[in-house]
Amino acid sequence: MTFLVWLIAIGALAFGLARATWSFAVWTIVIGGALLALTLSPFLGGIPAIILWVLFIPLALLNISSLRLSMLSKPMLAYVKRILPPMSQTERDAIEAGTAWWEAELFRGNPEWDQLLKHNVSELTVEEQAYLDGPVDELCAMIDDWEVTNDLNDLSPETWEYIKKNKFLGMIIPKKYGGLEFSAIAHSAVVMKISTRSGAAGVSVMVPNSLGPAELLLHYGTEEQKNHYLPRLAVGEEIPCFALTGPNAGSDAGAMTDTGVVCKGMHEGKEVLGLRLNWEKRYITLAPVATVLGLAFKAYDPDGLLGDQEDLGITCALIPTTTPGVEIGNRHNPLNSAFQNGPNWGKDVFIPMDWIIGGQDQIGKGWRMLVECLSVGRGISLPALGSGAGKFASYMTGAYAAIRKQFNVPIGKFEGVEEALTRIGGLSYMMESGRRLTASAIDHGEKPSVVTAILKYHNTEGMRQVINDAMDVHGGRGICIGPSNYLARAYQSIPISITVEGANILTRSLIIFGQGAMRCHPHLIEEVTAASLDNKEEGLQRFDQALFKHLGYAVCNGARSFLYGLTRSRLAPSPIQGPTRGYFKRLARMSASYAFVSDFAMLFLGGGLKRKEKLSGRFADALSYMYLSSAVLKRFEDTGRPAEDLPFVEWSTKYCLYNVQHALDEILRNFPSKVVGLILRLIVFPTGKSLRYPNDEVGHEVAKRMIVPSETRDRLTEGVYKTTDPSDPIGCVQYAFHAVIAANEAEKKLKKARIKPSELGMPGNWLEDAVAQGIITQEEAKLVEVSHKAIREAIMVDDFPPDKEIASQKTVKKTARKSTKKATKQAA
Repeated sequence: MTFLVWLIAIGALAFGLARATWSFAVWTIVIGGALLALTLSPFLGGIPAIILWVLFIPLALLNISSLRLSMLSKPMLAYVKRILPPMSQTERDAIEAGTAWWEAELFRGNPEWDQLLKHNVSELTVEEQAYLDGPVDELCAMIDDWEVTNDLNDLSPETWEYIKKNKFLGMIIPKKYGGLEFSAIAHSAVVMKISTRSGAAGVSVMVPNSLGPAELLLHYGTEEQKNHYLPRLAVGEEIPCFALTGPNAGSDAGAMTDTGVVCKGMHEGKEVLGLRLNWEKRYITLAPVATVLGLAFKAYDPDGLLGDQEDLGITCALIPTTTPGVEIGNRHNPLNSAFQNGPNWGKDVFIPMDWIIGGQDQIGKGWRMLVECLSVGRGISLPALGSGAGKFASYMTGAYAAIRKQFNVPIGKFEGVEEALTRIGGLSYMMESGRRLTASAIDHGEKPSVVTAILKYHNTEGMRQVINDAMDVHGGRGICIGPSNYLARAYQSIPISITVEGANILTRSLIIFGQGAMRCHPHLIEEVTAASLDNKEEGLQRFDQALFKHLGYAVCNGARSFLYGLTRSRLAPSPIQGPTRGYFKRLARMSASYAFVSDFAMLFLGGGLKRKEKLSGRFADALSYMYLSSAVLKRFEDTGRPAEDLPFVEWSTKYCLYNVQHALDEILRNFPSKVVGLILRLIVFPTGKSLRYPNDEVGHEVAKRMIVPSETRDRLTEGVYKTTDPSDPIGCVQYAFHAVIAANEAEKKLKKARIKPSELGMPGNWLEDAVAQGIITQEEAKLVEVSHKAIREAIMVDDFPPDKEIASQKTVKKTARKSTKKATKQAA
């Protein structure tokens, strides 16, 4: 009986700590009262009572501020100062720039689900949808990606003119300046659709609308700068680029050696105050064709013309490329992608002060500008490429797996192929869910730098996986490059997206958790700020207040983690009743465990955690997959819970939650203190690891829906460029897909009658014989004939004369196409 009472008491305490939001003082009264009642009852007495009171009294004394200061806060403050390294200005700017959003709720261990579920996801306006259905589709239709990548190594002049005329370069520019003033969700949708037709076109449109002069001008430019540049940028009269990366400064922008020295010089016949610039940049997209160059450099004032400070910090300026001293170099060749990219440099280039973005007052504020703008652009452009790749791989690979047969069975029904199709479909659903939610947050005014880093990393890594899987399914059809190959260029260019706008290794190991911990933790910034104050007394008082709140936060998360783990998430909260209720509960459990473990990691390692990049990367994985799983659940709710989509939701959510669990397991297994790691494991996984990778049954349901026409397949692939034109590389496969579906019933009759096509060189007309025997009708024979011809055309690959080089010869392209068509006609 005594044991049962104790069990109930401990369970009630854990449940209360997990679910109640009382203050530390209230909890002291509640626990003290319960302990007193148990002491006076027949269930507790003697030594057990003494032990509990010995443990309770020091905790209760923490409510007395003077005792807490001497017993806890003062030694903890000294410890924090010892383990925290000095923070550089670039690090401080990165942490302070932007906003924390839904990811903060997941980070803190007790997410307010209403914040997510009541968020109104942005929808395309009528104007934006019309643009996607009109100019965007027309642009896609006019692009021949083989011509772009193989013959021209650039978009055609007609394509460039169409892009400028229809303001593709001015999507983010307000209408009052002549732009389209599209929402983030529309901007993302446009980039996504174009990229499924041509990566080079997608990048060419993407860059001016993300991290570029227009974005910087809108937020920081002077009215004069806006009025001069924005109308020209909107219609392509000016082509922009932005030069940040140099030979000595990639991820570490603070290491740039590009300089601007404040001085006087001649401009338009007058002596004015300005800067003399020297720089060397590389990897700059659109630089070879740019007319205006955005430039990041370090500004210095050695002569004190602006004041006493010599090192003024990173600064951004806009410079016409015709300015004397500006040199635009040759082109880089980024993995045979045809978008314009190359180096540029300048020697003793004098610019007036009003060429600095925002004018003279913005000298030294360039890094903060870049971080804030990057946090927005990074959440739109590259995630759109990743989501588009997933949708396109689903669209094409699902169709190809349905029409391509081996052993007289569509390859999509083989379990090995099914496994690849499942990953393509599940990851595509996950990436699109993240894209929609993040772009919507940006539309609502958020600048969530942690979330955008998550999306950049996981959507580009997801793109790598789905394109690799698509290539595996296509086999030889995917590896033979030529006019009819719609996968090879995407496969070739995958590392580009992985590398740009924050290389993925850096993004995962340093940025996501490094910035996330400071931004999302409810008390950490307060504690760090207090520890850095020069006034020691004020610092101690502020640190004490933050630490007191932090203790309650940590205890509650520990209780949640243990209780939810012990009950396998059964006592975790869920905001809904429905098919995904259990997933919300498991996510709540993972959130509590993440918050608890990350607190201990920061306590033990302090600033050294950023040098433990493997641990930091695993914390990044866990936070990322929590965000992505919540995006999947949110999407399912927003779309009305379509039952046919449930396998995609289940696969994506199980995949994410399994990876959260795996990341936490690896953190504990590699925790610097083995003893602490073991104790944390007992709290986080009291009954072991219970989450599993998606099983074969749900994977089968995902793959099955990808190889047949349906509303589910349409929703999964919505937003890619679609055509059934048999003369088009994409349309050829889709035309065959629909032809196969149309002939399906007739094929079943032929199979049942054991009638099959004649082998090469053998006499006979199998379809006429089948009609004569009454197996199928004449109309059905026609459907089968069309289907077989379409399949033949769809599975053919390009070939080239042995005495011709493939690269850069239009005649080769024509010859290859004629060769394929000739072979098809002969076979038919």
